[in-house]
Amino acid sequence: MAITAAMVKELREISGAGMMDCKKALTATEGDMDKAMEFLREKGLATAQKKASRIAAEGIVMLKVAEDSKKAVAVEVNAETDFVAKNEKFQAYVAQVAEQALETEAADIDAFLAEPWKFDTSKTVNEALAGQVAVIGENMKIRRFQKVEEENGFVASYTHMGGKIGVLVDVVTDVVNDEIKEMAKNVAMQVAALNPKYTNRNEVSEEYIAHEKEILMAQIQNDPKESQKPEKVIQGMISGRINKELKEICLLDQVYVKAEDGKQSVEKYVAEVAKANGANVTIKGFVRYETGEGIEKKEEDFAAEVAKQMGM
Repeated sequence: MAITAAMVKELREISGAGMMDCKKALTATEGDMDKAMEFLREKGLATAQKKASRIAAEGIVMLKVAEDSKKAVAVEVNAETDFVAKNEKFQAYVAQVAEQALETEAADIDAFLAEPWKFDTSKTVNEALAGQVAVIGENMKIRRFQKVEEENGFVASYTHMGGKIGVLVDVVTDVVNDEIKEMAKNVAMQVAALNPKYTNRNEVSEEYIAHEKEILMAQIQNDPKESQKPEKVIQGMISGRINKELKEICLLDQVYVKAEDGKQSVEKYVAEVAKANGANVTIKGFVRYETGEGIEKKEEDFAAEVAKQMGM
């Protein structure tokens, strides 16, 4: 059967695959459109495995919030290059991943990847991902997701730098109005900017405090001047330094970045807005995802790569 340009065009529009790949698929399946799609899907899976060794450290963090703001999810999907991360097709795919993640009952990423893909239930989430790898041409990875649900308030969200950082804040409140929502968004922006490790001091484990004290004590003992001070003074120094560190790593203890006096804590800012609106407000927790954090990026030697390809 002769493969026409119109057939290639139709398959390309349906699959999103490259023109030559579509022509090969139609030729191999004698023009059967359904079998050609299956051919491309199988090729996609093979391509995904081939590309899996490449490091996917770029990408995007996308947030999806339910209409009533009672539920939200943050997802991170990685690609190899920032160019692809900004691609509309890639971003549209990540939006679908976020939509599915908002509804999933999966407890972890492996279970999520194994469940049926909402937009084509003949595939799993992982198989749909492999198909995107074939279309987009880079290794991609659905790295993680985290849901936040709050019946007694709402979930605030903030996306920074087009998806480089995504933040969700769990807000317990008996009043929901524009002022409370603005306060919650400001807190989310604080989380994005200053990257706290904990919401408040209650979340900090005794083990963490003990470990920090050991480090501080070792620093003092290695300093000839400070090690000569009385034990009571040394313990006071350690407590002071621990307290200073907690003010940096605990969200509610941090200095609010928009504070006019440069001193007001986030906790006091929240309390101030709550009082002004006759509300009881608690910042219960937060999720902060930053694209590629913790992934070791591969440094490419461009000149060496060119030389290698030219057989030099």
